[in-house]
Amino acid sequence: MLGPVVNAITIVVCALAGCFLIRGIPERFEEIIKKAIGLSIMYVGIRGAMDNQRVLLLIMSMVIGAVIGEFINIDRLMNRFGDWTERKLNMRGGTFSKGFVTASILFCTGSMAIVGSMQSGLQGNHETLFAKSILDGSISLVFGASMGIGVVFSAIPVLVYQAGIALASMAVKDFLSPDIIREMSAVGNLLVAAIGFNFLGVKEIRVANLIPAIFIPWVYLGLEIILKNP
Repeated sequence: MLGPVVNAITIVVCALAGCFLIRGIPERFEEIIKKAIGLSIMYVGIRGAMDNQRVLLLIMSMVIGAVIGEFINIDRLMNRFGDWTERKLNMRGGTFSKGFVTASILFCTGSMAIVGSMQSGLQGNHETLFAKSILDGSISLVFGASMGIGVVFSAIPVLVYQAGIALASMAVKDFLSPDIIREMSAVGNLLVAAIGFNFLGVKEIRVANLIPAIFIPWVYLGLEIILKNP
């Protein structure tokens, strides 16, 4: 569990530094930095998604995941949680929920979150999550400066999500083939690319409602393995 804990602490420390040490940078710098991060995130996401070897499964996962996520309306639930936390902390500014939701999705999706957590749970190898901590810390610094304290609280779902994957990996390690990991990571990276798209400010995508798509390859390929080896 060391990897998820270090990742969460790094996000908190760097986001706080962004909120209180470098906050107040000129708006034009904020805007161009966001665009630069958005383009970079899109590149990382698309590059990771290209590892996919089952295009139809990826499309099916995105569609089914979108239906499930929209039905549950994960985006609304996360925004409500952010608004509730904002009220409890008596913080008003309009950016708390956006910072919380955006950072949570970005830090929780993608191959590094999934694979790193699996390695942490299965092998006790935390190197991938340590590397992810450096990347997340850098982004938290900028996000904290531009979107405020909500980014700090994204460390909570990051810790729960990655610790959950690590614990689940230990429990179902016999069902986690390299094929499953690759396809889950590809879908996750496509969601990361969507986050980058949102940063460009072209058209907002409710990426939170796509999160269930990440787990569709696990279910599909797990059933495929069971059916082939009854």
